[in-house]
Amino acid sequence: MFYAILAYHVEADVMSWTPQEDAALMADLHQVHDRLKQEGRLGPAARLGATNKARTLRGPGAGLVIDGPFAETKEQLLGLYVLDCATEEAAIEAARDLRRVNPTAVYEIRPISLYLPGVSFPTTEAAGETDS
Repeated sequence: MFYAILAYHVEADVMSWTPQEDAALMADLHQVHDRLKQEGRLGPAARLGATNKARTLRGPGAGLVIDGPFAETKEQLLGLYVLDCATEEAAIEAARDLRRVNPTAVYEIRPISLYLPGVSFPTTEAAGETDS
């Protein structure tokens, strides 16, 4: 089962780090990344750009592109991991490993379906549900 681990943080705090502080944290995170990669569980990972550069597409038809996101939370989504884990507990443990070296981050763990070009969409839990 694939799990997305979404990394939330107070963006202003992250932006206030010196290049040396950022590099030190990334070095610690890369140790966790390297272990997960060796185990064959680490999929794509990304550090997202600044939220003030984000845009949101919403509305009917072609939609309207607006500045965004406009999160109603203190933390912003700043990165994500995709991991292949046998169980939810294994995904939670991987998130705990990330948090050990980045203790001020918040990690959301969510099962996902991985979509690959040219491969049929897998059946989802929602597809099997019916309204009563």
